[in-house]
Amino acid sequence: MSEMQEEVVVNPTMTEKDKAAKTNALIAYGLMLVGLLTGFLTIIGIIWAMVKKGDAQGTIFADHYSNIITTFWWFFGLSILGVLLIAFFVGYFLLFAVWIWFIFRMVKGLAKLTSNKGYNG
Repeated sequence: MSEMQEEVVVNPTMTEKDKAAKTNALIAYGLMLVGLLTGFLTIIGIIWAMVKKGDAQGTIFADHYSNIITTFWWFFGLSILGVLLIAFFVGYFLLFAVWIWFIFRMVKGLAKLTSNKGYNG
């Protein structure tokens, strides 16, 4: 194996708890991303993540729930700030930047989740 190639280790023996945590995180990520278009599904996605976070404790996917929840609250807070700053025109730039940042965090999480990795791992 060359030095440039990275060995990918996939845990073939995921427990039922791991599988459930992965599925629930996948649902939350999906709802959050689709919610960018509707708004309503983002609320359902964050509630789903908050409710299922406890079930994921002790799995490799637990930090995905923290990512979803933290990203949502930062997105929410910065979006409110952006709306307030629209009067000064800079709010449009802030809203656009926050929207892109949100998509980046959700897609990064999905990529790691589908690779059976923790968000910070």
